[in-house]
Amino acid sequence: SRVLSPSQTQPSVRGQTTAGILSKTSTTVQQRRVAHTPTLKSTSMRRPVIPTEFGAKVPTNIRQRYLNTFIDECVKFCASEEAALDEEKMVYERSSSKNIYLNVAVNTLKKLRSKKPAALVSNRRAQSHEEVLGGRLAATTSFTVNRTGKQSQEKLSGATLYHKLKTYLMTEEQLQLHGYPRKDPEASGRVIIYNLPEKKATSFTKVCCRCGTEYKVTSNGNCVRKEECTFHWGRLRRHKVSGGWETSYSCCSGAVGSLGCQVSKQHVQDGRKESLDGFVSTFSKPLPADGDAGVFALDCEMCYTKQGLELTRVTVINSELTVIYDTFVKPASKVVDYNTRFSGVTEEDLESVSITLRDVQAVLLNLFSAESILLGHSLESDLLALKLIHSSVVDTAIVFPHRLGLPYKRALRNLMADHLKRIIQDSVGGHDSSEDASACMELMIWKIKEDAKVKR
Repeated sequence: SRVLSPSQTQPSVRGQTTAGILSKTSTTVQQRRVAHTPTLKSTSMRRPVIPTEFGAKVPTNIRQRYLNTFIDECVKFCASEEAALDEEKMVYERSSSKNIYLNVAVNTLKKLRSKKPAALVSNRRAQSHEEVLGGRLAATTSFTVNRTGKQSQEKLSGATLYHKLKTYLMTEEQLQLHGYPRKDPEASGRVIIYNLPEKKATSFTKVCCRCGTEYKVTSNGNCVRKEECTFHWGRLRRHKVSGGWETSYSCCSGAVGSLGCQVSKQHVQDGRKESLDGFVSTFSKPLPADGDAGVFALDCEMCYTKQGLELTRVTVINSELTVIYDTFVKPASKVVDYNTRFSGVTEEDLESVSITLRDVQAVLLNLFSAESILLGHSLESDLLALKLIHSSVVDTAIVFPHRLGLPYKRALRNLMADHLKRIIQDSVGGHDSSEDASACMELMIWKIKEDAKVKR
């Protein structure tokens, strides 16, 4: 018999490896080639850099991070980074703070990711739902995707919403604490407002509610001296900087104590908490069989007159988010500032208006009963402008409290951005009272559903 040497009986490791590689690489079967899509993620390609700006409303490093992410997404469906630059610029211009910027940026990123390259869309064969779930055999298989035991979502409107909202009604102590108008037992049509701050103004000396300057007025409310009012229209915001925290105004990023960025012709006052007469109160009415006395969201817009803030527009929506009452209102005193930046109401809007506050009160007393639930954000402000006394109130500023407690309150636009991922009050023309009222209704419907999940 033939005797083999060890080298013949057992191939070397190197030989095995080489043979294995050759057997895998030298094949007659054509491998499918996958094209590589070039992206701007390569470090060899330079990216636009956002210049550092001192006191910017959004930190530069956050803007740069989102710009890079936008570029990564935009390059999938276009050859230039210009689209990403435009998107980031639009997000920055729409945002008044870091939190708003982050919310808008996330929504923009979702929009960009939903866009698909044209080549992929045109070449991809449409797949049925069954094919995705079950594979190739799904076409001949019968099955259902409905999960047994899944609770059907209850529609929140009408009587269902009314009874669930009762949990969130404010107590009498809360109404007094938050400055809601309460009926004066000793005088008809007069109210008491609890927890009022110390009164600095007198009959002829007022304090401007925008710049804090004391000024003199005559008996009919006219300013004794003509002097301009310089003020910041934005809120004070705290943001983190190197070495600590910094407080600045959201309108111009000016520091506390800096000269105002807006100039008005004269000083103005609020005046609503000084005029405590002429109030009307909702009254009880027979309830329907289901016990639903109605759920309504309410929002008002106001302007500055010689006597202070007065009603210029009121909007009421029902639980179906349908506007059931919306009207402009003629102020009783001469208008000195239409407050268009916030109210959205212009001089042209009120030119031919003849409806007065008394007309509005008559409509609302017919529409509401004492048992109706009114929703709003800081609703005491609206009830003071309407000169309306009502106790069945749900206030979104109370349901969603500020983490620092009173006197701080969260802005409605921030609540919508955080919880419903929607941007409101984004128009340069001012607020829209129907949008704000709908936002309050939607927030409370969301809150009821979220609380129900916790209870299960």
